[in-house]
Amino acid sequence: MIQPKDWQKPLGILLCFFLSLSSFVNGKSDFNIKDVEAQAFAFDLGGVELAQGRFLENQDRTLRYLKEIDVDRLLYVFRITHGLSTQQATPNGGWDAPDFPFRSHVQGHFLSAWAQCYAVLRDQTCYDRAIYFASELAKCQANNKVAGFTDGYVSGFPESDFAKLENGTLKNGNVPYYAVHKTLAGLLDVWRLTKDTTSRDVLLSLAGWVDKRTKPSTYDAMQKMLQTEFGGMNDVMADLHHQTGDEKWLTVAQRFDHAVVFDPLAANKDEFDGLHANTQVPKWIGAARQYKATGDSRYLDIARNAWDINVQSHTYAIGGNSQAEHFHAPNAIAAYLDNDTCEACNSYNMLKLTRELWLLDPEKSKYFDFYENSLLNHLLGQQNPENHYGHVTYFTPLNAGGRRGVGPAWGGGTWSTDYDSFWCCQGTALETNTKLMDSIYFYNDSTLFINLFMSSVLTWHEMGITLKQITTYPVGDTSKLEVFGSGDWTMKIRIPAWAASAELRLNGEALSNIKALPGTYAQITRKWADGDVIEIRFPMNLRTVAANDNSSMVAIAYGPTVLCGNYGNQQLSSTPTIALDSIKRAGDSSLDFTSIADGKDTKLSAFYDAQGYNYNVYWTTIGSLHAM
Repeated sequence: MIQPKDWQKPLGILLCFFLSLSSFVNGKSDFNIKDVEAQAFAFDLGGVELAQGRFLENQDRTLRYLKEIDVDRLLYVFRITHGLSTQQATPNGGWDAPDFPFRSHVQGHFLSAWAQCYAVLRDQTCYDRAIYFASELAKCQANNKVAGFTDGYVSGFPESDFAKLENGTLKNGNVPYYAVHKTLAGLLDVWRLTKDTTSRDVLLSLAGWVDKRTKPSTYDAMQKMLQTEFGGMNDVMADLHHQTGDEKWLTVAQRFDHAVVFDPLAANKDEFDGLHANTQVPKWIGAARQYKATGDSRYLDIARNAWDINVQSHTYAIGGNSQAEHFHAPNAIAAYLDNDTCEACNSYNMLKLTRELWLLDPEKSKYFDFYENSLLNHLLGQQNPENHYGHVTYFTPLNAGGRRGVGPAWGGGTWSTDYDSFWCCQGTALETNTKLMDSIYFYNDSTLFINLFMSSVLTWHEMGITLKQITTYPVGDTSKLEVFGSGDWTMKIRIPAWAASAELRLNGEALSNIKALPGTYAQITRKWADGDVIEIRFPMNLRTVAANDNSSMVAIAYGPTVLCGNYGNQQLSSTPTIALDSIKRAGDSSLDFTSIADGKDTKLSAFYDAQGYNYNVYWTTIGSLHAM
């Protein structure tokens, strides 16, 4: 159990005694704050540029939406709540309607996405929108006395909802700290990526409000409040500590340590069954960030165990998890193939957690094996490529005959809209598709990690190097890395666990002395010359991914890509049976395959491109796969 901190007990000698005793019992010290150094580091967003391909297309559609949405409509609920003119703007619908319980949650995602677009592309429109929004939030804060709110508060719903949360009378379905977390995180991203001082001031004022609001709460009262979804409050407060160096924010972060969730994870127990899935993942991210701030291994155990349990026992073939927003019993996969599987927010947050854990242990390629799977097979296809603004789905159906864009009427499988949805998954998609380049490359001193295979250009200023990656992956099996500049440094290339083998060439010559084993990093250390070219080839074959709870129910993948059957508008009443030995690739220029399922010709293709038709992902099978 996370022990009470200094804000929860009387001051003085008794405080020191109890805290020291609890630290001794738990084998840790609450007084020795120690930053844990990462073992690898991300490049600035502006240091990596996407080139041609599906990922760039997703980014472009999202950018259009961010640049054309009416900002005053997004400000409506903030302004009216704080007693300011709404500028005659039209209120939004969906989850941002004036009567929706946790309205104003999505705006934090817009702030992050605008800031990321500025950092990536130096887009002035996105910069201007982020700065304008922060300045308008400052006006809302400045009017708090008139509105009857406490200094620092800013939200699209009244402060009284927090009083109701605290006294147990909150009945309207609101999750107020969840919404405030989004605002805090968005403002932090704007400050961090644009250096805007107004966003910093609004952020610190709102964070100070959280500090004052939670400080009087007893440990037990706080734990009771944490039963209501609170997003990543521990994450953003720990992040604010890292940003400012002020330990006060770490203290606030630890008030949001949710014992009923953290205790089993610290003991490596899977008690996920019945939990609302995306309520949990942000807490795990917070644990990883708190470990970096404190050096307390318990936090690292929580984060690592949560990742392992989720990936190994609760994750579908496409890298997503949960059904109807909830976890079920361990390994229950085939038992829950429905139209409301794989909430996109969960995968967005799992990628954040994965990245945090890998940065601490960059020799473990398993983290980016998962990252690639979830990004490629779940989140890339969440967006509708036929829509000008890249509308997205909330869930990704995995039932037989499932279809993106249809599903639960409240927003689950349907496509989002410009102004009448604003689901959580719409917000996280804005962030996902404006930072797609952030995890391709990493570095540590003179070592460069290549974790993802996407057409892109890296500028490594410290080493005077530009690296251009040219690839059609995952359609093609080869990536070419062109080096511009010279010097002594090491290149580490992730060899995916799914690959039966890997081939490396330098300037056309095979690197037979370099170990390139699946599930590891191939290391090339040399004095690089301008114009050097590394070619990486992962020969791809068909493979099956069995459901944990039913080995006869499988998804089919080609290399890293999960395939699905194209059933047009045909309804499926049961799981089809596919003849594995009938599957043949139609050509090298696409991921189209032919097959026979239930005795009929059936086209297979990449699941991330399965929009506009009914599909099938999990199959029963006959026969066995042939090597391609």
